[in-house]
Amino acid sequence: MNSVAGATRASWASRWRGDLLQDLRIGTRLLWRSPAFSLLAVLCLTLGIGANAAVFSWIEGVLMRPYPLVAHQDRMLAIVGTTRGSSGFDDLSWPDFQDLERRSTLAQSFVAEKIATATLSLGNRAEKAIGSVVSANYFSALGLRMALGRGFVPEENAGRNAHPVAVISYQFWQERFHGDPGVIGRTQLLNNVPHTIVGVAPQGFYGTFVGYSWQFWVPISMQQAFDYNGGYKLEDRGARWIEGFVMRKPGVTRSQLQQELSAIAARLESEYPEVNRGRAIQLFPLWGTPFNGANTLGRTLGVALSVAVFVLLIACANVGNLLLVRAFSRRHEMTVRLALGAGRARLVRQVLTEGLILSGLAALGGLVLAWWCRDLLVRLLPPRGVPYRLAGELDWRVFAVTAGVCLLSTLLFALVPAMQCSRTEITEALRSESSGVVGGRRKTWFRSALVVLQVSLSFLLLVGAGLVVRSLNRLRSANPGFSRDRVVTTSFTFAPQGYDAARARNFEDELLQRVQALPGVESTSWSRSIPFTFLTYSSAPIAVDGYEPPRDQQPAANFSEVSPGYFATMGIPLVSGRDFAPSDDENSQPVAIVNEVMVRKYWRGADPVGQRLQVNGKWLEVVGVAKLSKYGSFMETPQAFFYVPLRQNFGLLASLEVRTATPPQAVTPLLAREIHALDQNMPVYEAVGMREVVDRSMAAPQVAVTLLTVFGSLALVLSAIGLYAVMSYVVSQGTREMGLRMALGARAADMLRLVVSQAMTLAAVGIGVGAAAALVLTRLLGYLLYEVSPRDPFAFAVSFTIMFVVALAATILPAWRATRIDPLRALQS
Repeated sequence: MNSVAGATRASWASRWRGDLLQDLRIGTRLLWRSPAFSLLAVLCLTLGIGANAAVFSWIEGVLMRPYPLVAHQDRMLAIVGTTRGSSGFDDLSWPDFQDLERRSTLAQSFVAEKIATATLSLGNRAEKAIGSVVSANYFSALGLRMALGRGFVPEENAGRNAHPVAVISYQFWQERFHGDPGVIGRTQLLNNVPHTIVGVAPQGFYGTFVGYSWQFWVPISMQQAFDYNGGYKLEDRGARWIEGFVMRKPGVTRSQLQQELSAIAARLESEYPEVNRGRAIQLFPLWGTPFNGANTLGRTLGVALSVAVFVLLIACANVGNLLLVRAFSRRHEMTVRLALGAGRARLVRQVLTEGLILSGLAALGGLVLAWWCRDLLVRLLPPRGVPYRLAGELDWRVFAVTAGVCLLSTLLFALVPAMQCSRTEITEALRSESSGVVGGRRKTWFRSALVVLQVSLSFLLLVGAGLVVRSLNRLRSANPGFSRDRVVTTSFTFAPQGYDAARARNFEDELLQRVQALPGVESTSWSRSIPFTFLTYSSAPIAVDGYEPPRDQQPAANFSEVSPGYFATMGIPLVSGRDFAPSDDENSQPVAIVNEVMVRKYWRGADPVGQRLQVNGKWLEVVGVAKLSKYGSFMETPQAFFYVPLRQNFGLLASLEVRTATPPQAVTPLLAREIHALDQNMPVYEAVGMREVVDRSMAAPQVAVTLLTVFGSLALVLSAIGLYAVMSYVVSQGTREMGLRMALGARAADMLRLVVSQAMTLAAVGIGVGAAAALVLTRLLGYLLYEVSPRDPFAFAVSFTIMFVVALAATILPAWRATRIDPLRALQS
């Protein structure tokens, strides 16, 4: 019995393979005989599948597994600090981070890092390099094998600048040292400190900060040499500067680890209430990491994926229409096969096989398109003077998803044509019949529904693109609260050049005098950092006379250190009080200027000039109120912020601001000349206008605009092709009816109006459906929209006009052909 069953299964499997190979051969031969049809179908599907494959590769390479060569990224979580009663996230202190690591039982490892810029000395010149200060277990915890040398050892976690060693990237090794295997043990000046190179990172590893490609890593004991804000921080529990990751143990869930770390944070709050009151811990998956832009990119790529799916649906609708037309033209072939004994299931399988061949070819083309677009995100972003990396990853997961999309799209566009073929009736098919423009509507309802789907999805994408374009235009013209025009800025790091505080003060004073004397310069100032850059502001817990916070909360605010003249140079108005004066130095009464949000929140709107503000345990007198401005981005919510005199909080990192009546590019070489006149060895970093600084902060909207515009254009073209194909088929099938109408007296204009009206009816229905969907779905673009309503009438009106014009253009040629029909010849056919 078993042998009979086995033989039966073997026979069935052999027959199934034979039938499949036969279907593949027949399908390939039939598609080869119709090259125009096959090429158009494959092209449409390639655009749809390729768009999805490209977005999947970006999601894989930028969000899900953004760190090449790092092991177990699925168990890796970002760890950030939060403050009760305030929104947003901040960093952790090194002592808190170490306590979390020591007390956790569910974490496999903790990894600390902080982005660091350095002056890289190359012979008699210097340039800017970017890297990070990391915990000693950084490379081992990430499962990386060094290309040369070693990573860091535990002893290099301790001490004040006690371990000047560095690991360099593979790319830096190739570019700077030309791949010399003897690089281990050599020294490299970083921030004017000789660092011994102890290792070369593996090829293909770029660091653990989404968007950038690191050139070096130094151990956390070197923090002070690479931190120009606040000095030595390794023993200061109140200094929050650590960004990091935690690796879950196998089998531990994110919620379990979150619960454990929250309990540890609560114990740290009770043990150190002076600095940890209201402090908590929150974990994020890699795609939601708040400190490296992954969260913003994640939302943008989520929109891109939705749009790519719409493009795929439009492409499938297009190919489905083409296959329906082809199915009607093959009725005689299918009838003969049925008459000869072929089963209906076999006919369905044959058509599905042909669809699978088309989608398989399109999937290969789509993967090629995705490979070509893998670095497209970087090209869409404005340059920043540091190495970018936002590459798509074409791994087995992307291939698997693309294969799934291939199969799904086959079902979407080929199933209905296949079922249409299976319903062919021999007696009806052998009779000759014509499909008319009017009488054939019942038979073309599905093709019409596909056109309506294409038009509605295209209209939805057009509205989305229009909204984001309008938002970006609003951003470009919006007032950030400071001057974007006629202000140039550049930055300095004095410590790497061997400057102490006294020498740095002298340099700043002399450079201000020189720059102020340049033609066209109106005012100059210094600050610790400028708005809309990656340079973070200082942050501190605060107390205000007369304000009692909730018992479980510790008020905190960001602040910036600025020189006299900063508000005039940056164009930030003072609402009341005075500007800082040269006399506001380290020997005078500490003072501060607060913004309007602080006034509303802590002084209930009353003028605070003359009141006191405590920062880090030190009381400051409020001498002025500054107009509210944006500090990190246009999209931020208004936040409490204050300013303190630079000379009362002096550091060795500073930005120079210059207000000029001349174009910014004319000031740049003059700045370099004056800087080198004071110190020939002082590196001149990028001098850039504030307008460009602000434009760089709009990376996410710019990427969204480009992707929506490209995908919307593809959808529009595909919809036009679909409408053109349907109307061409309707006209070709209705030739005899049209000929009869013209023989009975209908004019060419009547035929033109008949065809155009039918096409525009389909377009109108599609636009109506698309408008209804847009009213609901465009709300998902809210995070990308600035002062633009998701229901903006202008965007809807422009999209309607474009869609109407494209639909009309796609209909003109078929309609014109209808007017050229010869009645006599049509009736004889």
